[in-house]
Amino acid sequence: MKSRSLLFVVTVAALSLSSISHAAPNRPECIAPAKPGGGFDLTCKLAQQGLQEIGLLPSPMRVTYMPGGIGAVAYNTIIAQRPSDGDVITAFSGGSLLNLAEGKFGRYNENDVRWLAAIGTDYGMIAVRTDSPFKNLEELITALKNDPTKVVFGSGGTVGSQDWMKSALIARAAGIDYKAMRYVPFEGGGEAQTALLGGHIQAYSGDISEVQGMLESGKLRVLAVMAEERLPAPYDQVPTAKEQGHDITWPIIRGFFVGPKVSDADYQWWVDAFNKMLADGKFETLRKERGLFPYSKTGAELDVYVKERVNHYRKLATDFGLIH
Repeated sequence: MKSRSLLFVVTVAALSLSSISHAAPNRPECIAPAKPGGGFDLTCKLAQQGLQEIGLLPSPMRVTYMPGGIGAVAYNTIIAQRPSDGDVITAFSGGSLLNLAEGKFGRYNENDVRWLAAIGTDYGMIAVRTDSPFKNLEELITALKNDPTKVVFGSGGTVGSQDWMKSALIARAAGIDYKAMRYVPFEGGGEAQTALLGGHIQAYSGDISEVQGMLESGKLRVLAVMAEERLPAPYDQVPTAKEQGHDITWPIIRGFFVGPKVSDADYQWWVDAFNKMLADGKFETLRKERGLFPYSKTGAELDVYVKERVNHYRKLATDFGLIH
């Protein structure tokens, strides 16, 4: 009787495991489409740690780096050279979707991969120094209306980048041509923040998580966060652009895609694994430690979101004359 009971338990456990591991990757790999450090690396390592700590991967996931073309090299490589590799996932961000919309990934578009999972988000924001005359978003917009040359924006991105786009949306809210906006691109957000504190620019467009330290130390004031609603502490005192009368949102989601010919079984394994990870309280802690906010979409739901967002960005890029 005891041996039958043991056999029953083992059988049930095996069936349970097979339901989530029938197509488990043999050598799981996450490609970060950039050099080590930065958002793509963070995204891969967050999934690596989350999937491993929660016990969802049969073997450790390695992170490899494939910089080039702001994600274009990795996107093209997966589609052309590893289209059916079910072991590999590749990180993407909201910036990747903007680049797709602007045609920066070459002949491929948003329909050429299988969108897998989004595991967190950040949000755009506009900040000034604490001694700035601008106390809220409306005062900045009014100043732009009166004289666009008096306000210099800056960020870690060139014209057409997502950080530039945040500034351009503020200019559009002021009713001015973005070409009249004074904008200084920097190599990264750190340089732009230094320029803001040094008085070389008057407004900085970046991501809210980037400025947590300076916000808490009182070195700068965030005029608006580009989220649908106020964020949790320590950002709960920062008003949204929406509540100040301007429908400007800029989520920066972080997630993964796989190749276009990955089998349904392999794809579904990853979807199930991410669903389990995203529902686990341990992962919520890991995500918060990396400065990301909750955002969870997988499978078909993410596919719909991505394509809607790319269309939105494509319209914005067209409106701003970046594509024709």
